Amino acid sequence: MGKNVAVVLAGCGVFDGSEIHEASAVLVHLSRQGASVKIFAPNIDQMHVVDHLKGAPTEEKRNVLVESARLARGDIQDLSQLSVKELDAIIFPGGFGVAKNLCTWAMQSKDCSVNEEVKTVLQAFHSEKKPIGLCCISPVLAAKVFPGCEVTVGHNEDERFPDVPETAEAISQLGCKHICKNVNETHVDEKNKIVTTCAFMCKAPLHEIFDGIGVMVQDVLKLA
Repeated sequence: MGKNVAVVLAGCGVFDGSEIHEASAVLVHLSRQGASVKIFAPNIDQMHVVDHLKGAPTEEKRNVLVESARLARGDIQDLSQLSVKELDAIIFPGGFGVAKNLCTWAMQSKDCSVNEEVKTVLQAFHSEKKPIGLCCISPVLAAKVFPGCEVTVGHNEDERFPDVPETAEAISQLGCKHICKNVNETHVDEKNKIVTTCAFMCKAPLHEIFDGIGVMVQDVLKLA
């Protein structure tokens, strides 16, 4: 019987929301595994809006739930409506929106705060011993909420992972263990049921990122 999985988005677009390819990969792999998916996002303002053509912030204001609805084809719910009892697992794609809208990691690194709804949802799945999947930068949410957990954001001694050494060091400073993994691998923290993969933290071809996310989805469903 297919599992019921929540996917939490952070907007629409790599620089100020969810990474579109990662979100799509998560949804495709869940579909392939026969999972039923419910998509959620917090009903909050984005930290800012980035013109993705120019790569620069604009004066525009946008809402995380409204923007995430683009990726969800309109079939999305406010994160406040999520019921952990109805779900078997939860997955967070990456993108700067995770580090800007779901928490403040982009500005404050290890000293960041996590959105209260996001924190509550993560703690609820953890308390119920239900698996949590995170890719790209989103493993920092687990590092902040679950001290002592194990995650990966990639490899810190490989030039294809330019942002990993600094991020891995911050994760370690939070009392968590960073495990070096390649783009086609996951790390499974069996104790905490947290599954992570690096995705676009690695400068890899899109198909390799897609396949790595597929491994994460499979590992999450095995724990569900």
